[in-house]
Amino acid sequence: MGEAGIFSEDDRVELIEGEIFDMTPIGHQHAGLVNRLNRLLVMAAGGRAVVSVQNPLRLSEQSEPQPDLALLKPRADDYQGAAATATDVLLVVEVADTSRDYDRTVKIPLYAQHDIPEAWLIDLPGKVVEVYRDPSPDGYRDVRRYGREKTIRPLHCPEVEIETARRFYSRVRIITLPRYIDFLVSRRTNISRKPKEGICG
Repeated sequence: MGEAGIFSEDDRVELIEGEIFDMTPIGHQHAGLVNRLNRLLVMAAGGRAVVSVQNPLRLSEQSEPQPDLALLKPRADDYQGAAATATDVLLVVEVADTSRDYDRTVKIPLYAQHDIPEAWLIDLPGKVVEVYRDPSPDGYRDVRRYGREKTIRPLHCPEVEIETARRFYSRVRIITLPRYIDFLVSRRTNISRKPKEGICG
């Protein structure tokens, strides 16, 4: 939408099912967590994946959401020539405070409809991480909730471990430095199932 001149780069809006939605302001806790996850995913994935921060995903002519983070397949131009599409995405992450109901009921089902294999909703007020896997047109079939003192790893990048400790999300780290990364380039139907190893190791 920005390239078409409809909005400026400073406008915080996203296109969902043909409707334009204002995006909520970003607070310091939200921004800090996005920064931390970005840093760790970049370190783990190395040059074998692209970590996209608050950039649009072109899911269709009617939908162009902007998740807080997306883990993408590598592309020579780093997505400068065209926005990422659903087939490029391995993981999306939404960090939610005031937007959690909107993210849960609107954006997460949208990601499932477009066959994005994994989505996380980090609910800051509720101190819960909701992990969505196994997409279908009716939504994600595998939904798990992680509260305090739990460990979570991305399906396709298990070297990154999130520990929801006493201070929620205070311990987010890489548990294993990435070894040789054999990036998944198989058909989408194959990468939607849990692999033996992730893209990062």
